[in-house]
Amino acid sequence: MEKYIKQVIKIFSSFQDFSLLIIRLILAYGFYEPAMKKLSNFQSVVEWFGNSLHIPFPFLNAILAVTTEVSGIILLSLGLMTRFISIPMMFIMVVAIATVHGSHGFHASNNGFEIPLYYMIMLFVLLANGPGKFSLDETLFKKYFGS
Repeated sequence: MEKYIKQVIKIFSSFQDFSLLIIRLILAYGFYEPAMKKLSNFQSVVEWFGNSLHIPFPFLNAILAVTTEVSGIILLSLGLMTRFISIPMMFIMVVAIATVHGSHGFHASNNGFEIPLYYMIMLFVLLANGPGKFSLDETLFKKYFGS
């Protein structure tokens, strides 16, 4: 019985790299539309940050948000600098929850913080586990650092 359990665990463990790839691609897809809206309507985002959300330095923060989201889409898709980009993207989710979604409760159907929370959890998984073997991080780290 113990041998059977170890085999099952080994089979399930073999899905880890594929699941990390799926998480990266889902996050990149999820950030794509909001990032493109911010990019195409940048001045209105600056006004929204300053006038409605009362975020200090709205122009600077809009630049930081758009740059982080667009960079995140690219880097997560490629699996490049995955752990590093996860940190500012988690910060964006904290800000989104605090300024936009938190007052609407949990459920996404009410514009609540459900989706940003899920994204933050997925980003934390990538921070803790890395991008998996289907990534440029894996290829470059093996090439330059041997592991």
